[in-house]
Amino acid sequence: MSVFLRHYASMKTGMLALTTFILSVFFTACKKESRPPEFKISVVASGLVNPMGIEADGAGNIWVSESGTAKNDAKVVLIKPNGKTYDAIVNLSAFINENSGEPQGAAHLLLDGGILYILSGTYMYKANVSSFKPGDAPIDGSKLPYEDIGSFVRSYPFVNNAHDTHPYNLTKGPDGDIYIADAGANAIIHRKSAGSYSVLAEIPGFANPTPVGPPQVQSVPTGLFFDGQNFLVTTLTGFPFITGKAVVYKVSPAGNVSLYQPGFTTLVDIVEGNMNGHLVLQYGAFGQTWFVPNTGSLILINGSSSQVLTSSLNMPVALKQVNPYTWYITSMGDGTVLKASYN
Repeated sequence: MSVFLRHYASMKTGMLALTTFILSVFFTACKKESRPPEFKISVVASGLVNPMGIEADGAGNIWVSESGTAKNDAKVVLIKPNGKTYDAIVNLSAFINENSGEPQGAAHLLLDGGILYILSGTYMYKANVSSFKPGDAPIDGSKLPYEDIGSFVRSYPFVNNAHDTHPYNLTKGPDGDIYIADAGANAIIHRKSAGSYSVLAEIPGFANPTPVGPPQVQSVPTGLFFDGQNFLVTTLTGFPFITGKAVVYKVSPAGNVSLYQPGFTTLVDIVEGNMNGHLVLQYGAFGQTWFVPNTGSLILINGSSSQVLTSSLNMPVALKQVNPYTWYITSMGDGTVLKASYN
């Protein structure tokens, strides 16, 4: 009996030690997981010229549009995961917009099933890049099939159109069709198929509360994202780019426009985000004559409140979500692609 009791006591001591060890590991893990995640920004690629739109493929490659110098020299570059950059598509439309006086070249991209849709100038190009490899000769954009979005927009009898067109951003809708934010026409265009277009909604401007600039400030829609029920549309706003006057609108699939969240400045893009909200990108604060460098921000929003995740970005223009905690950002001011992530 004494041998059994000693054996039982030994087992009990061992089990107690094991239990203590397991609990120690459990609570240590819990302590680690309870720490708030660290938000980091790193440079993925540099040396880009006016980088604009951004996409990513399943191989980890990044596709970035460069707006060009208004001489039909806009292009798309492919960036490998190691940061090495290759020209992928060249000779895309780029010119001086006669209404704004500003260069208008390659803007945003949409990669869908190996097809890259590119907004550049007033066109939407369509390139099959499924077999393109880094180092291949670049595709000649002037020979790609394209759709003239601008001609449709200019001929449409908008109520509040500024008689301008700038197809700027695009996304797929719930019907599989492509929807385009036209920053010149202040409208969302529904593209059902090549040559079949309609206007889903006009995005309203607002009365200018300052003595500087026109009496009515344009909305200038930029970012476009479908959240499963509605499109969310960010606005840059036109001159004088008033602080706090940019908003996020909600546009239903039927074209009804309502306010989602106000109180921002020069918004340029929006992505899904995560369970805590969507992410929007602020281009920067407008100074005496132009935008002040390093005043861009990445902001988490939820329809009622907002949180700045990082500031001091230099004229960022586009966001690409990789997963709920990782995003790529193009920085026009620095000529870089940045990676923003929670670790």
